[in-house]
Amino acid sequence: MNLANRLTISRIIMAIFIMVFLLTPWNDFNISFPQFIAGGKVLIDIKYLIVGVIFIIASITDYFDGRIARSNNMITDFGACLDAIADKILVNGLLIILAYQGFISEVIPVIIISRDIIVDALKTLSASKGVVVKANIWGKIKTIFMMLGITLVLFYNMPFELWNIKLDYIFVDIATVLSIVSGVTYYFDITKNAKK
Repeated sequence: MNLANRLTISRIIMAIFIMVFLLTPWNDFNISFPQFIAGGKVLIDIKYLIVGVIFIIASITDYFDGRIARSNNMITDFGACLDAIADKILVNGLLIILAYQGFISEVIPVIIISRDIIVDALKTLSASKGVVVKANIWGKIKTIFMMLGITLVLFYNMPFELWNIKLDYIFVDIATVLSIVSGVTYYFDITKNAKK
C-alpha cells in the first residue's frame, strides 16, 4: 500500500462521509446546523459549507495521488482501478445527492453516470482485446469544470450569486457537455485502435 493508494483510499473515505453526512436526517435527532444570510439575499446552511471544504480536500488528493504515482513510478493496475472508483463515488454520488436535494437538475447525474457506464464498458471491451486507451484531454478538462462547479454549488455560488452570475451552473453544464464530448472521443479512439 503505497502513498498514492493511501491518498486514494482517503478520498473514498471522505466521499462516503460526505454522502452519509448529507443524507442523515439530522432533524430526527434534534440536530440543526446554523444558517445565515449572506449579502442580504442568500440563505446559507453551514452543513453544505462543511461538505464543500471536505470536497475540496478530496479533490486535491485526486490531483496528488496521480502525480505521486507517476513521479515515483508507483503506477499499478490496482491503483488505477482504485482511483477510478474513488472518483465515481465522490463526484457521481455527490451529483445524485445534489440533484435529489434540488441544487442541480436531475438530468446532470443521469448524463454523467450514463456516459461513465458506456465509457467503462468500452474500455473493458478494448482491454480484453489488448488495446489500452488513455484518458483524453476532454475528460481532464471536464473534470476540472466539474470540480469547480460542484465546489461553487456547495458554497452557494458565492460571491457570484450576489451579482446574479450563475457560475456554478455554468461550470456544471459545461462539464456535462464535455463529458459527452469526451465519451464520443473515447468511442472513436477505441474503435480506431481496435481496427489496427
